[in-house]
Amino acid sequence: MTTKSEEPLDKLKEDKHHPTHTIEWCWLDKRPATISCNKMQTVEDLLKQSSQFSQTAEKLRNKELVIVRDGRAISSHFPCNLVKNKRLTVKHVKAEEESKRPAVFSTRSRIKTPSRELVMFHLLVKGGKDVVRIMRNPALKTKVQEVTVYAYKGEKVRHALKRDGRFLSVIFKRTCALSNISTEVNTELSNLVDGLEGETFQIILLSKSCPPQSQDSVFEDVGERQQTDADETCSQQPTTAQPENGNIPKEELQTKSVKAPGTGLPVLPGSQRLRRDLSSQFQGLVKTKKTQVPKMSRIQNLFRVEYGQNDQMCKEVKSMKKLMKLSDSVCLVGTEVKALGSGFLLFGKFVLTNGHVVESVYNQNERRLTERVTVNFSYEGLDGVQGGQVEVEEIVCFEFQHDVLGCDWALLKLRAEQPLPDGLFSESGFLPQSGGICIIGHPDGGVKKIDPCLIVKSENRRQVVERHYYENPGHIQMITNRFFENEQLLTYESCFYYCSSGSPVFNEHCRIVAMHSGGYAYEGPQGKTQSVIEFGHPLCVIIERIIVQTVVTGRFDVLKDCVKCSGVPQEDIIGCMRKMIERYELAEFKNAVNNAVNVEDEILKEVFEQVLQKAEASPMDQD
Repeated sequence: MTTKSEEPLDKLKEDKHHPTHTIEWCWLDKRPATISCNKMQTVEDLLKQSSQFSQTAEKLRNKELVIVRDGRAISSHFPCNLVKNKRLTVKHVKAEEESKRPAVFSTRSRIKTPSRELVMFHLLVKGGKDVVRIMRNPALKTKVQEVTVYAYKGEKVRHALKRDGRFLSVIFKRTCALSNISTEVNTELSNLVDGLEGETFQIILLSKSCPPQSQDSVFEDVGERQQTDADETCSQQPTTAQPENGNIPKEELQTKSVKAPGTGLPVLPGSQRLRRDLSSQFQGLVKTKKTQVPKMSRIQNLFRVEYGQNDQMCKEVKSMKKLMKLSDSVCLVGTEVKALGSGFLLFGKFVLTNGHVVESVYNQNERRLTERVTVNFSYEGLDGVQGGQVEVEEIVCFEFQHDVLGCDWALLKLRAEQPLPDGLFSESGFLPQSGGICIIGHPDGGVKKIDPCLIVKSENRRQVVERHYYENPGHIQMITNRFFENEQLLTYESCFYYCSSGSPVFNEHCRIVAMHSGGYAYEGPQGKTQSVIEFGHPLCVIIERIIVQTVVTGRFDVLKDCVKCSGVPQEDIIGCMRKMIERYELAEFKNAVNNAVNVEDEILKEVFEQVLQKAEASPMDQD
């Protein structure tokens, strides 16, 4: 059922004309229509001028009207002049129970004649911790994530929210505030609305105690407090016609004729109860202040430690120039219709990316691509969308296993006729345990970007996760203990989310140390993607698995390009292969090396011979 307009009659019912404007509106599933308006009135009154609206609204009179402007719900008594040149979408939701619906009363006496200039601000329909439910009708949250509130300059936030009528009275009984989503600055409900224009807030709980009120504001808010008491009383009783003061206790009504001792002035109605409430609040506030002990939490300690490490994210100009040159080898991987992820040229004509990036376009059983895949090394601006693309000929090696270190990679062979950037394999380095790193990739499938960030040490991962939970209450994102215990995984906090998988991760010395592979992402407020923590697989682990798979599958052309890669000592490749035979006891790999000794290529033949010689000699050396 549509709630009765609660806007003061002296504001919107004075029939003041204004320049004619047109409002476009539509039902959720119907074609839009227009209505012209030339006088000050509410949006609901304006919509009622349409026979189409009136007929449909009559059929849905047992439901609550929801009017949506720019994706946010406005109240039915929203001033019509605030929705110029905006399309309104009209919906209906299940009405709140009759017994819980507040009594409707005039707000004329509650506003101290504010200026006529209007202000609009927005609120999330879900509050913060301990005050999650703030809307009277919970069904509203199924339609929108935000609501728009209007106010008059010079009035308080509390007045505007009460006039709106869609919020539960709990936010007025407790010490609540508006937390700015962008700046995280709090605005208390006792503040004026003048600086809130266009901002988005979340209602948060500062304290469970009643909000303290200054002596100057006591008489200003007496009428407001009486109306709130009447609202709470009427919400528990049948809505029947009563006298104007029917909800004020009899003993308080009698104080109208009582004179205050020594003053000759009449005692204000309800002042005795107000005095008792203020006295109780003051005593509780004093007690709270006495028991508060300054204490730095573990989360605050983490902030303090990390503040001194921010200088590690600063880069010398020389390092930035080198990173810019290395970024030429980073590419966007995608099909003809969508971006899949990021990647980088490893050596020769081979691009490395994550296995999960190309999993949807790769048939593992038949070892073939199911769609045309390309990479783009020059997508650094709008002019790079069409040029710089190179087609992927095949996926020569592939691994994708959840929760297995290094088992999320794919090696793509390019069908390249034009010159390619330098491979990054020769720029590989050791995995750092702390300090700054840089990730270069294509987040969200957009242009190439760089993100400097800090490594999160394995022993600090729980603190970072706890801090994120503390800053973003209400979401659910499970993280297994295996993640915290995996010391070989490189963890950090990055703004690179979707389509950035496969990006190279560089250390402070511009050496590539890992491949950015994922994070614990979830959908936050307003549908914005957020992530608890991000991680990358060490490049050295991936290289080992590439060598094993190329040897076992007989892809010696790939191994040959790897061995010939300038800047990578052949001795390092031999040592890597020997370690896999000795340490991991890979029988299949050792047999493949034995068989590969007879390969025709002289360079590879020499490599395999040295691997077997050193592998056999190592037990004697240990003796």
